[in-house]
Amino acid sequence: MTLKVGIIGCGGIANGKHMPALSKVEEVEMVAFCDVIVERAEKAKVEYGTMDAIVYQDYHELLADKSIDVVHVCTPNNSHAGISIAAMKADKHVMCEKPMAKTSQEARAMLEAAKETGKKLTIGYQNRFTIAASYLHQVCEEGELGDIYYGKAHAIRRRAVPTWGVFLDEEAQGGGPLIDIGTHALDLTLWMMNNYKPKYVVGNTYHKLSPTKNAANAWGPWDPEKFTVEDSAFGFITMEDGATISLESSWALNSRQIGEAKTSLSGTKGGADMFDGLTINGEDHGLLYEKHIELETGGVDFYDGEGNDPAFLEAQSWVQAIINDTEPVVLPEQALVVTQILEAIYESSKTGKPVYFNK
Repeated sequence: MTLKVGIIGCGGIANGKHMPALSKVEEVEMVAFCDVIVERAEKAKVEYGTMDAIVYQDYHELLADKSIDVVHVCTPNNSHAGISIAAMKADKHVMCEKPMAKTSQEARAMLEAAKETGKKLTIGYQNRFTIAASYLHQVCEEGELGDIYYGKAHAIRRRAVPTWGVFLDEEAQGGGPLIDIGTHALDLTLWMMNNYKPKYVVGNTYHKLSPTKNAANAWGPWDPEKFTVEDSAFGFITMEDGATISLESSWALNSRQIGEAKTSLSGTKGGADMFDGLTINGEDHGLLYEKHIELETGGVDFYDGEGNDPAFLEAQSWVQAIINDTEPVVLPEQALVVTQILEAIYESSKTGKPVYFNK
């Protein structure tokens, strides 16, 4: 079975992840490309499309093509919901890049559309497919850590503010590092804990380093006038069962400990962290131990010739879920909770008060 895929949004994330990964999946043909800057869609067609692939500037026209089975939405956050919902109503399965949506209301509308149409919907949290995350998730599922009652979601950069695209535009993105990279760390932490019932959230966002002119930065100095999103955000989440999660996210923070899409977990039987690879810790016969997992040796490739590339594994898993009519690894119900918590952190920061769920 071959799935015909349309790409909506042919910018950075499409070129950096989605299209290269899909090009390696045997059961896929990329037959349509859409971008408001039509030259980007034309370039994508040349690099990744079939000979008769069609280029669009209006995504509505792409969705009208009944031969397209799947759509990948790779646009700014404020358009995720509208495009995804329209695609599902046009009888397409949808892979939407993270975060699920700019707001929880939009994310919920996406979930409802998936239920109403019967189409599959997943969100691009590819970090679940790293070797460390896959191993740790199995450890958690098998109960090696016991009852995990404390988690830390890490997404810290010392100086790596993205200065291209719309990353610094609050209207287009809905926020800065929290919704950009914090979302990955939170998704991993919730997934490991298998806990998707938040009770309340307290959070703060900061604009401390964004006014800096000529700042040191991985991609060159940012323009303080255009830096309208937070440079750091931190949240504390209490779950209904009493478990707690702390979330730290920043594009620019004076911290020596950095790391993205990482989680630390503490349970009744043991703990784990993703710093310096993956380490499991615990107590055995009255003594403490640390078990460092060798992620680079002794592993087995999931798919011949592709190694352990998370982007490819994400794409392959997604395609197989469609072909075999099984659930995708990232469920929209899970991604909705991530968006709800991120939104609550922003709201708590604005009001100075906790944000309660289900009240």
